[in-house]
Amino acid sequence: MNFSCKSQYSATELNKNFTAEQIADLNKITEFFKSEMCLHMDSDFKTCYERTPHEYLETTGNGFWKNIDFEKQKELYNEIWMFCESTYYPSETKAKDLCAVTKGKHIKYLVDLGKTNQRIAKYAERIQGSGDFNGFDIQYWEVLKSKKYFDLNDPNIQLILAIHYLSLNDQSTKNADLIEQAIPKLKYYPQHAYITYKN
Repeated sequence: MNFSCKSQYSATELNKNFTAEQIADLNKITEFFKSEMCLHMDSDFKTCYERTPHEYLETTGNGFWKNIDFEKQKELYNEIWMFCESTYYPSETKAKDLCAVTKGKHIKYLVDLGKTNQRIAKYAERIQGSGDFNGFDIQYWEVLKSKKYFDLNDPNIQLILAIHYLSLNDQSTKNADLIEQAIPKLKYYPQHAYITYKN
């Protein structure tokens, strides 16, 4: 996160909620995410995000966060995330899933940013209420169209998006086999034009 003396972006919320060492760790998260999103090419955050074919990838069931190197990502975990136990049906298998620390520094940071950005306030409220990061909380099209709330040059927004998408990557990667089992198999019969569930 590049907050220079001449920067038009506020570092107040970061400095208020995190130590210098923690801010350095958050910088690593943003830089890692940017590197993965940009496919290791030398480009800025905004350009890479805007050039990503979000709609195509989602249509094919592969949000761009699924291309992030999960093994490297695991090295970044800190007090933003915690593990909670989830039960996957129909197998009733219990597994650890990534959840948000709802009373931690990350949430306080989001709440502080939310005082000047109502969209981030809504995002913070949703995470506090559910304890989870959800793909519907921030949609790529909203980021691309809503420059007022999602200035991709703002290091605060870059950090928020990095944590959001890394959280989605963890959720879709770690227990992928259990998630796959929990989703009903749909079978389409064009001659009858109805859908049946297959166990």
